[in-house]
Amino acid sequence: MIDRRQFTAMLAASAAGTALSAIPAVSAEIGDDGLHIQPFFMQTFLDLAEDKAEAEAQGKHFAVLFEQRGCPYCREMHEVNFARPEIADYVAANFGILQLNMWGNRAVTDFDGQELEEKELARKWRVNFTPTIVFFGPGSDDEVMRMPGYFKPFHFISMFEYVADDRYREQGFQRFLQARFDRLEEEGKDPDLW
Repeated sequence: MIDRRQFTAMLAASAAGTALSAIPAVSAEIGDDGLHIQPFFMQTFLDLAEDKAEAEAQGKHFAVLFEQRGCPYCREMHEVNFARPEIADYVAANFGILQLNMWGNRAVTDFDGQELEEKELARKWRVNFTPTIVFFGPGSDDEVMRMPGYFKPFHFISMFEYVADDRYREQGFQRFLQARFDRLEEEGKDPDLW
């Protein structure tokens, strides 16, 4: 739990315009569609059932990432979060990630067999902003978690660990996050610098 002293220090750092993370942003490669590129993103025929089965055959969880051209929060996710090797390596080792364009026209086959454009799938799944990451549980096509928007590195990697360890089955994300935060503090580590 954050005490008043820590909260005040965080506010002061924010007001002074200083970053809470010591990791500088790194420019990420952008594809022809205006979306950022990560080497571990899945390249598929956009059949979600097949893509999920492929990820699970590799012992990974499956997630769909919606982004859009010019999204500043998507850029932050790539240039800050995925620029950290410990985050990119963990995600690549534990997740099959399919990147979709929230306004895209590519044909995607949903789990129910319906073929629709990326933008129609985003509407169907009620994706309202980017980035949004939708996580699916092993052995079913049910959404188990959703990351609605940009999360800073500590919260970002925590969400991936929460899903990878199937903790969503037994505990809410807020409790999981608080327990992880407390453990890091006990070990003398600053969660903001994680």
